[in-house]
Amino acid sequence: MTASRTARERVRAELTKEITDIARRQLATDGAGGLSLRAVAREMGMVSSAIYRYFPSRDDLLTALIIDGYNALGEAVERTEAEAAREDHLGRWLAVCHAVREWGVAHPHEYALIYGSPVPGYQAPQDTVEARIRDVAVLGRLMSDAWKAGAVRAPEEEAPRELEPDVTGFRDLMPGVPDNVIWRALTGWTTLYGWVSFEVFGQFNNTIEDRRGAFAHSMRLAAGTIGLAQ
Repeated sequence: MTASRTARERVRAELTKEITDIARRQLATDGAGGLSLRAVAREMGMVSSAIYRYFPSRDDLLTALIIDGYNALGEAVERTEAEAAREDHLGRWLAVCHAVREWGVAHPHEYALIYGSPVPGYQAPQDTVEARIRDVAVLGRLMSDAWKAGAVRAPEEEAPRELEPDVTGFRDLMPGVPDNVIWRALTGWTTLYGWVSFEVFGQFNNTIEDRRGAFAHSMRLAAGTIGLAQ
């Protein structure tokens, strides 16, 4: 019975992977809004009713693709940042930035799924949260380490009190870091993703030719905004 169950689990895992692989290709041609379980089933040679045993709805399939995307990006960021020297906080920041950009440029359709326009009618469930914060958690550890090491210049301005509720969740990701530094970190983070989004979605076409060089320079400028020692 155990061997039979293991075989069934293996077959289910293989079919689930095939479904998500086909769905990712569909993202490239039809976008997230055009994702169709029936179309995936047709390409697999599977009756449409059978695919619902694996994904009961289109939203379930979207959720699986979103979680896969966040995890793939998070893994790339974690791996690249771990290779940088722990005491080189600027180097760790730049490693994170380049990992995000390289993943986004290499996987534009998956990037669009997780950071592009919301899919009409889709509401991401709580299941996506753990994967969604993997890259942010790396930034949080970096900022905590840098602050403890005295490698972050504290800004003169205090964080506005009316924004205090909005920063609460980020304190857990950046333990020990004061609110005004957290806000600077978030400003740097949104600068990073703003740049990558502009590149992935073609906003730099016929404008910036040396994308990698311009990106590297901009991320050093962002590090100055954050207060990381240059």
